[in-house]
Amino acid sequence: NYGKIDILWFDFSYSQNNGTGDKAWQKGKGKDDWEAEKLIATARALQPHIIIDNRTEIDQDLWTPEQYEPDQWVRDKKTGELVTWEACHTFSGSWGYFRDEQTWKSPEMLIRLLVNTVSRGGNLLMNVGPTSRGYLDYRAEEALKVFADWMKYNSRSIYGCTMAEPAFKEPRDCRLTQSEDGKRLYLHLFAYPFGYLRVPGLGGKVEYAQFLHDGSEVRFTDGTDCFFLTDDPEAAKDLVFYVPNVKPHTLVPVIEIFLKD
Repeated sequence: NYGKIDILWFDFSYSQNNGTGDKAWQKGKGKDDWEAEKLIATARALQPHIIIDNRTEIDQDLWTPEQYEPDQWVRDKKTGELVTWEACHTFSGSWGYFRDEQTWKSPEMLIRLLVNTVSRGGNLLMNVGPTSRGYLDYRAEEALKVFADWMKYNSRSIYGCTMAEPAFKEPRDCRLTQSEDGKRLYLHLFAYPFGYLRVPGLGGKVEYAQFLHDGSEVRFTDGTDCFFLTDDPEAAKDLVFYVPNVKPHTLVPVIEIFLKD
């Protein structure tokens, strides 16, 4: 009677956790206890298009790494295949509202968490808990606003994007995402460089580049720039961006790169 439901998020199975002694009550339950096969079959019979996570101990549509940042695209442990995954995180150290919470993530950490996730092929789920009055407190609202303010200008590097093709290499302290059609790269600057940014292997492949937050052009040079003299014969394949000396007024600046056909 709820209408169309998009996601059913089971949480959690610990059949391998077996407490002993006075901890015997901690024995975890698993797919047999939940009758997971029947649960999933019932859900799909009622909602044929529903997305179900993998926490019943039966792999389904979605893998859900929790409270850590995968450094590569998540793979199925059995087959090694790339999977559809969504990282789940909290804005603070608590899943629900906690009045005395002191471990709220900084604005920079929140944006980097988002970019890191997408640049490794994932989706990001952020958890926030209301107070007993049913409202979000000021800290939660401020944290949500961090995403809103940054995404207002930079959402093109997130929505419809994923991990860049292996041929494109990330410079130090940067993250790459790529558009679904493969025609644009988005270079996220975690540590803002002074004057120049060298990108390996990108020489000869770029038509145009601009900052995403304001659409201003970012000039570049193909090949070995005089400021990066090197004996490495591969350096001629690199690209050097000329960036302003002063970091733009955004938590994580993004260079939108239009690739040549």
